[in-house]
Amino acid sequence: MALNMEGEERIAAPIQKVWEALNDPDVLKQCIPGCQSLEKTSDNELAATVVLKIGPIKATFNGAVTLSNLTPPSGYTITGEGKGGVAGFAKGGADVALAEDGPDTTVLKYTAKADVGGKIAQLGSRLIESTSKKLAGEFFSTFNQTVSAS
Repeated sequence: MALNMEGEERIAAPIQKVWEALNDPDVLKQCIPGCQSLEKTSDNELAATVVLKIGPIKATFNGAVTLSNLTPPSGYTITGEGKGGVAGFAKGGADVALAEDGPDTTVLKYTAKADVGGKIAQLGSRLIESTSKKLAGEFFSTFNQTVSAS
């Protein structure tokens, strides 16, 4: 079951600072909902453990996060795929674009895609869609607060 989401955040920080935060595993770990661990395994790859609750199902996903299409400081593609044992799998990604709006404000736009399978996919598209949108929104708003505050 595939889903698409779009959104925009205005971040009170210069574009270079936002770009660096998007590439910082510690910042990403703080912002990914349910993230237990996130470690760099190469320049563009990270290993992740994320615990998610979707409706009645709570699952621990182990997987990999990859950064690609890097065009510093204007954007990249972030993709992840995790296996949650009997719960199934989740994979998704986002194209992230940054644009300056004056020296101290950055507009971050994202187009995200998510796909789930296994037991989770049986929960119904409405629940999965609302949960996916909530998680994407949470990630980017937490990212905004984290980068703006620092």
